[in-house]
This record gives sequence, C-alpha cells and structure tokens, in this order.
Amino acid sequence: MRIFLWLVFGLFVLKVVAASPRFSRQVDFDSYDYDERENNVEDNYEYGEPENEKPDRSDYNYPEPEVVAEEKEEEEEEESPLKPQAVPQGSGGSGVLMGPDTEKGLPVCLLCTCLGGSVYCDDLKLNRVPPLPKDTTHFYARYNRITKISKSDFANMNKLKKIDLTANKITSIEDRTFMGLPELEEVIIRENHISQLPALPETMTLIDASHNNIGSKGIHKEAFKDMTSLLYLYLTDNDVDYIPVPLPDSLRSLHLQRNNIQMMHEDTFCNLNDFNYIRNALEDIRLDGNPINLSKTPQAYICLPRIPIGNLI
Repeated sequence: MRIFLWLVFGLFVLKVVAASPRFSRQVDFDSYDYDERENNVEDNYEYGEPENEKPDRSDYNYPEPEVVAEEKEEEEEEESPLKPQAVPQGSGGSGVLMGPDTEKGLPVCLLCTCLGGSVYCDDLKLNRVPPLPKDTTHFYARYNRITKISKSDFANMNKLKKIDLTANKITSIEDRTFMGLPELEEVIIRENHISQLPALPETMTLIDASHNNIGSKGIHKEAFKDMTSLLYLYLTDNDVDYIPVPLPDSLRSLHLQRNNIQMMHEDTFCNLNDFNYIRNALEDIRLDGNPINLSKTPQAYICLPRIPIGNLI
C-alpha cells in the first residue's frame, strides 16, 4: 500500500515540475514580442502621411495618354481632306502631282522616269520635248523621234544643267534656245541631222554635236571663245572643213575626226609671239580621218603636251 502511495506522490511531483515558472515565462516572452510588434506598427502609422494631409495634386497638368493624342491626330486628318501638291512645271502642262501632261496624255513623271532633279525619257517614241518640271536639272530624251527644238521647250528652266538628245531626228534648233539657261553646262545632240550648231551660253563644259550635218558654215564665228570653262568639244563626223578657233585655254579634249579639214595655221593652238606659252590642258586632239598632213605645220604643236593624232604623211 505504501508503494502505491509513493507512486501517486511521484506522479504529482512530475505534474508540478511540468507546470514550473520556466514555461510561463516563455509565454510571457511571446506575448511581449507580439505587443512590441503592435507598438511598432502604431509608431509607423504615427510617422506616416496622415490621411487628411495628403498633398493636393489638383494643380498638376497631367499629359493625356498617347493613345488619346493619336486619336485626336487621326480625327484632324479625317476632318481636313488631302490636297495634292502641284509639281513646279516649265514649258506648259497642267502642273498636277506627277508633273505636266505630255503629248501622250500622261503626266511627264508617269510617262518618263523622274529621280530627284533628273528626268529620263529615253526610247519612248516622243515626237517633241515633253513639258518638264521646273526644277529639272538633268534631262535625257535619247532614241526618240524628236525633229525640232524650240525656245519654248526649255523656257524658264533655270536649274537645267544637262540636256542629252542623242539619236533623235532633229533637223533644226532655234538659235537662242539654250541661251536663257543660266546653269546649262552640257549639251549632247549627237547622231541627229543638225546643219547649224545653235548658240550656247558661256557656262558650257561639254559640247557633243558629233555625227550631224553641220558643215563649214554651221558654226558661228568665234563660237567657243568666251567659254572659259569648256573642257570637251566633240564635232566628229560632220562636214567641218576648219578648226573652229579661237579655243579657250580650259579645253582638254578636241575631237574632229572624219571631217574635211585640209590645213592648219601655226597659231591654231599656240601663241607665236610667246614661245614660253605652254598649253598644258589640251592633251587630246583627234584629227584622224581628215585630209590634212600634220607634218607640214610642226610649229603649231610646240606649246602642246602631245601632238595631235592624225596623218603625218
């Protein structure tokens, strides 16, 4: 019986030990941490931004969203209809978006090819020069059926620098057709039926009238004298019977092959009064195919860097 009582007493002691103050203190620490967290939350709230003192942003001008702006632009575009811009024109035509109308009833930049200031009208069976946009700088109408060039064809073309009318059927060019073009530098009228070389402005750098019917009276007297920028003069395969002097000192290349030139003066290229004069620029003179004997006038070449190409017998 005593043993049983001792066992009961031992169980009671164990229960008392299990409910010792150590466990109650742990509970206290847990509750302390919880209270401290609550205090921290309250502190943070106190230092936060009070609800009744939030900054007033009513004065700020917020930009509208981009989508809205785009929609407004689209609405404005719909409200204002598109207006076609007329291309500046030259010698006539309607001046619509693709340039003035041509003889074929099409705008010039639809019939031809317009790239920047260049207009290409090659091989289109044209019978006349089409009306060009006013800002044209380079005009090509090769391999067509153009028979005549008039003053009105290039009227008011103040930016035109180059005209190429190779291989047409041109028989006549009005004399002052090209004189009203202040920027003109190159004229190519080879492979036509021209009997009279038209007057050309002093701004020329290249003239090619080869393969025509210019003849001995087809070039104006001293036609090239004042062209101080002329570099290339090509008059091959005409019926020219003399070298068209005086030639500017700027000239580099002179082609007169297969003409009817029979003689040359000793001062054609050089200055007989100044033996120190050297004409360095003129390096290319072609006289082959002419009935001239170059060996008869040796003094005519002393100022040149190279003697002309031609018959020496």
